[in-house]
Amino acid sequence: MGVRREGREPGAGDAGASEGALERELEGELRAAVRGEVSFDAASRALATMDASNYRRVPLGVVAPRDADDVAAALAVCRARGVPVVPRGGGTSIAGQATGVGVVLDFTRHMREIVALDPEARTAVVQPGVVLDDLRAAAGVHGLTFGPDPSTHSRCTLGGMIGNNSCGSHSVAWGTTADNVHALDVLTYGGERLRLGQGLDSLPPRLRDGLRALVDGDLARLRTGFPELPRRISGYALDELLPEKRADVARAFTGSEGTLGVLTEATVRLVEAPRARALAVLGYPDESAAAEAAAGLLPYGPLTVEGMATDLVRDAAGLPGGGAWLFVEVGGESPDAARAHADALVRAADGTVDRLVVTDPAAQRALWRIREDASGTATRMPDGSEAWPGWEDCAVPPARLGAYLRDFRALLVDHGLRGTPYGHFGDGCIHVRIDFDLLSADGVRRFRGFSEALGELVVAHGGSLSGEHGDGMARAELLPRMYGPEMVRLFERFKDLWDPDGGMNPRVLARPAQLDENLRFDVLPSRPVDVEFGYPQDGGDFGAAVRRCVGVAKCRAPSPGADVMCPSFRATGEERHSTRGRARLLHEMLAGEIVTDGWRSEEVRDALDLCLSCKGCRSDCPVGVDMATYKAEFLHHHYAGRPRPAAHYAMGRLPLWLRGAAALRLTGAANAAAGIGPVAALAKRAGGIAAERTIPKPAGEPFTRWWRRRGESPSGGDGRTVVLWPDTFTNYLTPSVGRSAVAVLEAAGLRVVVPPRPVCCGLTWVSTGQLDGARRVMRRTLRTLAPALAEGAPVVGLEPSCTTSLRTDLPELLGPEDSRAAARLASSVRTFAEALEEYAPDWTPPRIDRPVAGQTHCHQHAVLGDAPDRRLRERAGLAGELSGGCCGLAGNFGFERGHYAISAACAEEQLLPSVRRAPEGAEILADGFSCRTQLGQLGNVRGRHLAEVLAEGLEPGARGA
Repeated sequence: MGVRREGREPGAGDAGASEGALERELEGELRAAVRGEVSFDAASRALATMDASNYRRVPLGVVAPRDADDVAAALAVCRARGVPVVPRGGGTSIAGQATGVGVVLDFTRHMREIVALDPEARTAVVQPGVVLDDLRAAAGVHGLTFGPDPSTHSRCTLGGMIGNNSCGSHSVAWGTTADNVHALDVLTYGGERLRLGQGLDSLPPRLRDGLRALVDGDLARLRTGFPELPRRISGYALDELLPEKRADVARAFTGSEGTLGVLTEATVRLVEAPRARALAVLGYPDESAAAEAAAGLLPYGPLTVEGMATDLVRDAAGLPGGGAWLFVEVGGESPDAARAHADALVRAADGTVDRLVVTDPAAQRALWRIREDASGTATRMPDGSEAWPGWEDCAVPPARLGAYLRDFRALLVDHGLRGTPYGHFGDGCIHVRIDFDLLSADGVRRFRGFSEALGELVVAHGGSLSGEHGDGMARAELLPRMYGPEMVRLFERFKDLWDPDGGMNPRVLARPAQLDENLRFDVLPSRPVDVEFGYPQDGGDFGAAVRRCVGVAKCRAPSPGADVMCPSFRATGEERHSTRGRARLLHEMLAGEIVTDGWRSEEVRDALDLCLSCKGCRSDCPVGVDMATYKAEFLHHHYAGRPRPAAHYAMGRLPLWLRGAAALRLTGAANAAAGIGPVAALAKRAGGIAAERTIPKPAGEPFTRWWRRRGESPSGGDGRTVVLWPDTFTNYLTPSVGRSAVAVLEAAGLRVVVPPRPVCCGLTWVSTGQLDGARRVMRRTLRTLAPALAEGAPVVGLEPSCTTSLRTDLPELLGPEDSRAAARLASSVRTFAEALEEYAPDWTPPRIDRPVAGQTHCHQHAVLGDAPDRRLRERAGLAGELSGGCCGLAGNFGFERGHYAISAACAEEQLLPSVRRAPEGAEILADGFSCRTQLGQLGNVRGRHLAEVLAEGLEPGARGA
C-alpha cells in the first residue's frame, strides 16, 4: 500500500475492498504499537477533516500519542504501510495545513506537559500539546511570558505555533515564534530522533551533508532571495541556514507546517512581562489613515500596534470616535510609568480624530476582546452574508501598508468582492475575510483569479504571501510568484532531505495542491435541506447555519471566565463535545461521505447528547453558532417515526404531566409517593431519570390557582398593564417566585394581569426535539395572548429559559402563517428587571444591603442580557458579581440518565465554588429553576429568584401578595 494521494479516499476505486482490509490492518498494528488512543471510527475521522480554513481532507484515522515513544511507534507503522502522517494541535490553522490524508497525530490529549521552566535562564521546555495560555500562566508566576500571542491563545498549542511560526499582536516587541525558539526535539518520518538548534554537526550525516550542500551551492540566492520584513512567514526559512546566522536549524524548521518531521518537545525562550500596561486607542478617519500612522509609532517602543475599522465592530461602545482605530499597548515598571509612556505616544500620534488611554486591566481586556473576536466576526459581512479566509494574513513592509491597503481595496472592487481588513498594522500584516462564493464553479473561478492577482500585488509591494498563518494549501501554489522557480526548487530539495519518502503532510508547501482543490464546500448538498426552524440569519438554509463554524475554536477555551460556551467540552476535554466538534459532525452528516446515515446518524446523536442546550455559543461564539437549535433540529429528524428515549416523554412533556396532576389534585399523592424510595426509584427508571437525582416536588397550589383565588388586587398599580408569564416551573414548582413578582411589580405601580388559560413557551418540547408538539403549544399560546398583544401589553418572564424561548425559539420555529403574531410576542417579552426599568423607571426598590453570590442564567447571558439585572441589584444594595458558566442541570439535561457526572462537573466549574466562597450572610441568587435545583441538590444551598429577595424587602403594606 503506497503513500495515499489526494482525492483517493478509503474504499475508493476498484481496490476498495482490499484497501478497507489494509486500513483495518493498519488500525490493528497501530493499536498494538501505541499506548495512546487509536481511533479509526467515522466520528473521529470526521472531527479531523477540517481546521479553520476553507479546506477539507479526510484522514484514515487519528492517533493520540502519550509520549515521544508513541510518536516513534506510530511513525514506524505508517512508514511500513506507506501512509502519510499529519501532526495536529488545536486545529486552528487557517491555510489547511492541519488537515490531511493518512494518520493525524492529535497532541491535545496527552502531550501537553510543561516539562521544565527555568526563570533564571528564561526558558521553558514544553510538549507540543501545551496550550499557550497554560505556558503564559506558568511563566507569569515569575514575571515572564511567551512573546508570540495569536488571538487563539486560549486554545492554540505550542506545537501548532511552531509548525506555523505564529506571531500575534505583540510581535512588534517580541517577534515571531521562530524568534523565540531555542531548540527542538523532532522525529522524522524515517524514524530519526533529532535535536535541532544552531549548527549542522549534530545531525545525521545524510541530512547534515545534504543541508550543507544545499546552502553552499546557492549562497547568493539564499542571501538575496528573501524579502526583508518583520512578517515573512511564507515558504521554508532557508536563509536561517546561512553561515552568518550560525546555521540555525531550529529556526529553519519552525514554520515548516508539519512537512519535515514531528515535534515532540521544544525549548522556548521567555521574555520579561511588563509590570504594568496601558492601552492607547487612537481613532482615525479611516483605515488608510490608521495604516499610514502605524509605522510612525514604532520608534516609541510599543508592545502592540493593532488596527481595525468600524465594519468589524459590533458595538463601538467604549471606543473613541473615528472610522478606524489603532490599539497601541505600552508597558512600564509601574501603572504611572505605563500611563506616562502611553501619554507620550499619544502626543506623538499624527492624524487622530479622537483618543483614549485605558489603564484599568478589566477595561483593557474588554477592548482587546473586540479585536480578538474579529477573527470570527469577520466571517460575516455587515449584511450577514458569508466571508471566508484564503487571503487571511498577507504582510508588506509597515511603511507601505497604507498604499497596499488602497490597492487591495481597489482589487476587491475590480473582482466584485468585499472584505473587512484588520490586523497587525505595526508589522504590516493584514487579516481579511472576503465574501468569496465557494459554492459555485463561477465563484471558485473568481476565487482563483483574485488569488493570483492579489499574489502579484503583495509581491509588488515587497511583501509576503503569508504573514502569520503559513501557506498551507491556500497560498503555497503561488510561492513561485514570490520567490521564483529556482528558490521553490530549493524548497523541494529541502523537503526531500528531511522526508525522502514524502510521508509528512504531503502537498503542503513543497509540491503543493492547487489553491482551489479540496475545498470543504465541495461535498455539501447543492440545495438547502428541509428543516423545521427558520434560521433567519442564514436565509433558512441549515447548511449555511452549519457553515457558520469556521473552526477558530473559541469553544475549546479551558476556562469560560464570564462566558458560558462550551461546558460539556470543558467537562470532557473531547473535541466531539465542543461546539466546533458538533458543527464538524453536522457538516460531515450533510456531506454524507464519512457520516453516512444522515439524520439517523448515531455519531451525531452521541455528540449532541452532551450538549446542554445552554445557548452559550449563540453569544460567545464569534460567529453566533447556535448549537441548541441545531440539536433540537437534529433530534426532531433523528427520532421521526420511531420511539424516543424515555426522558423525552417524561421531561419533554413535563408541562402536560404537571398540569394534569394539578387539575386532578394529585400533587399531594405524587409527592408522597416520591418520598418512598422503591417507588421513586421505579419512577426514575421508567422516566429515564438519573438515579442520583431527587425528583422535584410540585407545589400544593399552583401560581395560577392562587392568582384566581386572590383576584386582582385592589392595591394593584394604575400604571402600565403587564402580562406576567406563568411559566411551567414558576406555576407548578415554585409559585412563590410568581407571588413575589406580583408583589414587586404592583409595588412599582404596575398593573399585573395573568393569562386566563394555561400558556407554555414550548421549551421542553424544543429541547427534546419534539418540534411538532412545540408548534402546537406555541400556537395555542399565541391565540391565548392575542388580545393582550393587540393592546400592546408587555409580557414579563420570570424563568430565563422560558423567556428566551419566547424571544427566539417561538419566532424561529413557527411558519410564515404565524410570523406576524410570533414576532409581536417576541418583541413584547421583557425580563423581570427589564420591565421594572422600562415601565417603572422612577420606582425605588427596597434596600437589601447584602452581598450576593450565584450565577447568571446561561440563557440570560446568551440571549436576554443581564445589564438591567445588574442595575436593579445595584439600586437595591445587592453587592457583588454573579459567576459565569452554566449550572450543569440545564433543564432536562442534568436529570437524564447518564448525564449526572457531566452535570455535576459543570456545576463544580464555577457555580458551586462561587457559593462556597460567598461571605457569610450573602444572598444566593439564581433566577432559573434549574440553577436553584442544582444548588439545592449538589450544594445543599437555597438559591432564590431576585423577585423573592426584593419582595421580602418591601414594606409590609406593599407585601400583600
